Amino acid sequence: MTKRFNHKKKKQFDFSNKILKYLGKNGSKSYNYKQIASHLEITDTQGRNEIIKELKYLLSKNLIEETELGKYRFVPKANYVEGRIDMTGRKTAYLVSEELEEDAFIPTNNLNKALDGDLVKAYIYNKRKGKKVEAEVVEILERHRTQFVGVIEIHKNFAFVSTADPKMYTDIFIPKERVLEAQSGDVVLVEMEDWPEKADSPFGRVIKILGKQGEHNTEIHAILAEYGLPVEFPKEVEDFANHLDTSINEVEVAKRRDMRDILTFTIDPKDAKDFDDALSFQVLENGNYEIGIHIADVSHYVQEGTLLDAEAYNRATSVYLVDRTVPMLPEVLSNFACSLRPNEDKFTFSGVFELNKKAEIVNQWFGRTVTHSNQRMAYEEAQYIIETSDHFIPDMISITGEKQEVSKEIVQAVLKLNELATILRGKRMSNGAISFDKIEVKFNLNENSEPVGVFFKEAKAANHLIEEFMLLTNRKVSEFIGKQKKTFVYRIHDEPDQDRLFGLQSVISRFGHSLNLKSKETISKSLNQLLKDVHGRKEQNLVDTLAIRCMSKASYSTHNIGHYGLAFDYYSHFTSPIRRYPDIMAHRLLQYYLDGGNSVNVEEFEIKCNHCSSMESLAANAERDSIKYMQVKYMQDHQDQAFVGVISGVTEWGIYVEILDNKCEGMVRVRDIREDYYVYDEKQYAMVGQATGNVLQLGDTVEVSVKNADLVKKQLDFNYLQKIY
Repeated sequence: MTKRFNHKKKKQFDFSNKILKYLGKNGSKSYNYKQIASHLEITDTQGRNEIIKELKYLLSKNLIEETELGKYRFVPKANYVEGRIDMTGRKTAYLVSEELEEDAFIPTNNLNKALDGDLVKAYIYNKRKGKKVEAEVVEILERHRTQFVGVIEIHKNFAFVSTADPKMYTDIFIPKERVLEAQSGDVVLVEMEDWPEKADSPFGRVIKILGKQGEHNTEIHAILAEYGLPVEFPKEVEDFANHLDTSINEVEVAKRRDMRDILTFTIDPKDAKDFDDALSFQVLENGNYEIGIHIADVSHYVQEGTLLDAEAYNRATSVYLVDRTVPMLPEVLSNFACSLRPNEDKFTFSGVFELNKKAEIVNQWFGRTVTHSNQRMAYEEAQYIIETSDHFIPDMISITGEKQEVSKEIVQAVLKLNELATILRGKRMSNGAISFDKIEVKFNLNENSEPVGVFFKEAKAANHLIEEFMLLTNRKVSEFIGKQKKTFVYRIHDEPDQDRLFGLQSVISRFGHSLNLKSKETISKSLNQLLKDVHGRKEQNLVDTLAIRCMSKASYSTHNIGHYGLAFDYYSHFTSPIRRYPDIMAHRLLQYYLDGGNSVNVEEFEIKCNHCSSMESLAANAERDSIKYMQVKYMQDHQDQAFVGVISGVTEWGIYVEILDNKCEGMVRVRDIREDYYVYDEKQYAMVGQATGNVLQLGDTVEVSVKNADLVKKQLDFNYLQKIY
């Protein structure tokens, strides 16, 4: 027998919640039934009697208390929790709280003006059998953000700004006098100022006009503004940096270990402008090797308590967009004073290691140095040396396009360093490190910063050479301080998420792969084998991406839990202070402890670590958005072309396809697959044709063309052409 829905019960339930919500927002105050009726705009006698009845009911359930005759107050209970809003993009959300065993679902009508990321107080409904936990927002404690980027639409007496963010479920109302000089179609940055009780949309004002929709600079600036990232330095910060003493003076040199006479060189990307690390190499009389990892001594110039330090801390990281870099430090430092350019003396902070032929550390030393780079090389040049193993390379082409002679000593140093790095890498892998050599998507840009080609960047031996010695330094610096039990800035990485690993197992089984999930050791070993097995295959990028999603996020903390992905018990970031503020903190702390300082305040540095982790996340999101933007822009010019791709995702509303030639991903909506009526099969991660029985599932190869390229939303829609067998 079909159950009838009890509308009376539902009405009563809503009435109780309205009373609870009102009392909950004003937790410490007491109200009588007349005051509550006034707030709920109930003026009739029947309505007031209903309130009296509901108050008695709530009192009997201990949800409210009677503070004096006829006056009631909200009683905080365990079913009221604080948490963050996580919007789904479908106008519903989840409440994420440490107080809950599972995230609580929030229907649209229970959001009560809360937005993605907001800190809220919510009422948790009693869980019904077979149903997920539900919640309702009763109070917004803190807005996660108040500034938004969107496109403005001007009307006669007002305007609206709509954002491309799928998690922002409302547009923003702008009074006419608060639009500045914006015109319809402009991309603007708005500040949300108020959300009146009875208004459908929040009220705001335009604080910056970013430009016309679709224009390149407008969209790049919009990406930065969306994440609250700066475009340029304040004038006072630039002036401060420009007046720093950047000379290599003898007074300072005398305080440092002078390593200018030792063979030293840099290996960086060919288009790099800042070089914050260099390697020195010499063979000792006992046959061992002394290897210096020299890092730009940024902390010498960026002193605590200065304007420059405050700006660097606020930024916390450089941001690398496809067509530009937004640096953490002004150019006078990042590209000149702190950049270890060839044939120039530089102040550095170094880790110097004596290694034997088995790449075992015999001795180590940390401290401030002065160094001199003899040569700048690109990764391609170092790779050429490694691949040819020649002692003289007369035809090597340098990054400037001119022939560059490389000395016999540097060639021998590169080959020996590569040999030692290979041993170090092998040890790391055998200890359980995960080898994520994910393919990077890069673009060839014309003079107008428009993408004219896509290519892939893959790490080779030269990249691993530099990586291993940077990892060695990061590990040994943090181990040196960690074993003294003193406060330090660690780079931590927790174990992978078990549920996601099971999900990955289900996906990769369709390609004939498997994982061994019995223990921490078997997981890392089988993950490495998986990444090796998919290398060069059509499913590589899909599997790489899914495997990375299984991993916990690395972050900064004073509380060391080790680094799972690298299989290190101690790990820090020390080797890139030009572009990362945590490295500057690590430099300062190391020097302070070398000078005999006591352990610093852990709470103060934990706050700084959290800030740096947060800014790193914002920068990563901006970088991803700039790649998506360029991919969409590139595909915009190829709308008549057919592409071969792999199905990288399947949902009830369509399939996601990643194009093999350029890694651009777009969606084919189920309604656009004309050959049959397809229905989503959750168990198979597939679309199944109802008439033909055809199956479209993860990993299948299909042919598509571009249907729509939306630069603002950074989304591609594809036409489905055919499945390739």
